[in-house]
Order: sequence, then structure tokens, then C-alpha cells
Amino acid sequence: MPATFKLCAGISYRHMRNMTGLRKNAMIAIHHELNKLSGPGPSAWIKQIRRRSSLLSSRIVEETYSEAEQCYVQQGQEALQKSISILGDQDGWQTEIENANGDKVMSKVLPDVGKVFKLEVLLDQQTDDLYGELVDNMEQMGEWNPNVKQVKILQKIGADTMITHEVSAETPGNVVGPRDFVSVRCTKRRGSTCFLAGMSTRHTGMPEQRGFVRAENGPTCIVMRPSADDPNKTKFTWLLSLDLKGWIPKTVINRVLSQTQVDFANHLRHRMASGGGPQAVVAC
Repeated sequence: MPATFKLCAGISYRHMRNMTGLRKNAMIAIHHELNKLSGPGPSAWIKQIRRRSSLLSSRIVEETYSEAEQCYVQQGQEALQKSISILGDQDGWQTEIENANGDKVMSKVLPDVGKVFKLEVLLDQQTDDLYGELVDNMEQMGEWNPNVKQVKILQKIGADTMITHEVSAETPGNVVGPRDFVSVRCTKRRGSTCFLAGMSTRHTGMPEQRGFVRAENGPTCIVMRPSADDPNKTKFTWLLSLDLKGWIPKTVINRVLSQTQVDFANHLRHRMASGGGPQAVVAC
């Protein structure tokens, strides 16, 4: 028992608490000593302590991310929080495009971000089906969205975070040449609402590529929630913030980005109407 106390005392120091192996050994030692103390019929307080130490042990296993992985998770969370804050402010939005079917693109300029665009559409599919296409089948996006050449998942971290590499196609007439992005993406659910947020990051597995301008994005976020009028349909909102880099007039950038959002909605509708890719039945 004295050795166990020393081990547990050691993990009370911050620099030692981050040593996952030491913390795990401490939890195993606690379980071992509790078993010896409890005998054949553990008392109520022994059961309570054992239950709480089990919860701590499981949480330690969940938190076994490297420093780099923890950084990516934090970046994804920051992108989500900032996106929610931007979308929550209804003031200052100006209409860029408004179609007869109700599809609308709006924009506003933010001091710390620059110009951001917001697409709002109503889609005929359920939220879970759209989530399956945009997340579970993410790498297939180049098959149905001509504005995207390729999406590749470089790394997954837990259930909610991933690092991706996306290659965009050049615009007609090569007004904007091909760009590529390295992004951290965060997926979350709050009630029946799904969030797919992201922002630019760096990854050792994908340095800058010859022939592509490494552009930056973020915060970006897709928000999907069942329509209040028909739960079988989805209110779809897409916040977009891009820095395409290069010498491109702002008027051209504004036109390209707003049209890209409208095109995306139409391509997604067509994809879902045709049955989509292989379905993974995973709720968002």
C-alpha cells in the first residue's frame, strides 16, 4: 500500500500527470489494493471508490492523444465555436444570390476574418442521409462535385476529428487556377443538429504540392437540422471563408465563391436524388 500511495502522489504533479502510462499504472494499482481491502464482500464506500476510479481509468484511455493530435482536436473545436458565433449573429448579412427555389447566398465582412459567405437551402433528404454522404463518403466527393478533384483523409483522431487534403478544380477559363487545402475537420451533434466545421492546418504528410497554390480556409461550417415544417427535409446552412491566395481581384473572388456554393447545393441534390454512394447507416 505505501508504494501505491507514492505512485498516486506522483501523478498529482502536472508534468507527471501527462504521462499516460504512469496514470494508467496508478489506476491499476488502486484497483488491486481495493480488491485486497474489500475482501469477499466489498462495503458501499469501497464500491463507490472503485466505480469512480473505473470511470477515471476509462477517461484516461480516451485522452491518450499525442500533443500534435490534441492540437488538431483543439483547432477543430475552435473552428466550430467560431462558426457558431458567426452564424448566430443575424445582423449585417447582404444578399449575393437569391434563386427562385429559395436558395440564397449572403455575405458579410468580419474584422478578424474578412469576407464570409453563407448558403441557406432546403434539401429534400433527411439529415442523417446527408451526413452519411458528406462525412462517411467524403472521399467520393470528387465523383459528383465537378468543383472538387479529390478529397483524401490524411488522419483520423477519435470519432470527431480528421485531417483532410482537398484539391479544387480550376474555374472555367482558368480564371482561378487549381488550389489545394489541408484542413482539420470537426463533426459534432447537438440534439438533432449536425455540425461539420473546419479550418486550415498543417500536416507533415502533405507539404505544399507542385502545380497547386496552397489556399487557406476557415472557419467553415456546414449545419444541418431537420426542417421545422417537414422533419424528412433538411435546413442546410454552409458558412464559407476562403483565402484563395494569388493576385485575384476581389470582385472575381466574390463571384466565384458565391456561385460555388449555389453549384454545390445543386450537385448535392443531384447526387442524393440518384441514390448517392454506398450508404453507411450512421446517425450524425
